[in-house]
Amino acid sequence: MNKVATTAVALCLTGALAPAGARAQAREIPGERITEKGTVEAIDQSARVLTLKDAKGEFITVDVPHGVTRFEQIKVGDQVTATYYDNVIVRMKKPGEADANDLKGAVTPVEGTKPGGTIGAQRTMTAVVEAIDPKVPSISFKGPNGWKYSRRIQDKSVLKQVKVGDRVDFTWTEAVQITIDPPK
Repeated sequence: MNKVATTAVALCLTGALAPAGARAQAREIPGERITEKGTVEAIDQSARVLTLKDAKGEFITVDVPHGVTRFEQIKVGDQVTATYYDNVIVRMKKPGEADANDLKGAVTPVEGTKPGGTIGAQRTMTAVVEAIDPKVPSISFKGPNGWKYSRRIQDKSVLKQVKVGDRVDFTWTEAVQITIDPPK
């Protein structure tokens, strides 16, 4: 729950690579899908902070952005289910193509009267392949403002299609869907 809660507030990123011969195309490697549940143990209305207790008995605090409506309807004892998903698409840059650096986000509340909804963000930036480790297998990127990112690659053949120093557009999509139900 800690990763999901942190991600729901921070909203960040995950990797795939386009084949070298198809530079205008992109290829996707699915990211993680994690579902966690917790019980609301405490609510700080003025600071908009929830304290949740997960199935292991651990406490997690979640900052709830002001854009989230119906926060005041959440009650101690409510059951919170959060499903986190991330995905990355990496596209090889054409020579001379301009760098990208864009962030978009959205909040979509659930319909009806109960609180909940989906928070999503998509970040596109130009990054450079910094390292490739076929043993793990993994790939590392570096981007603007000291940004660095590494991840495991499921399809090892992808690593043969790039080399250290290649420029890519890195598009990371992340979403958290949250439902809140009264205690049973």
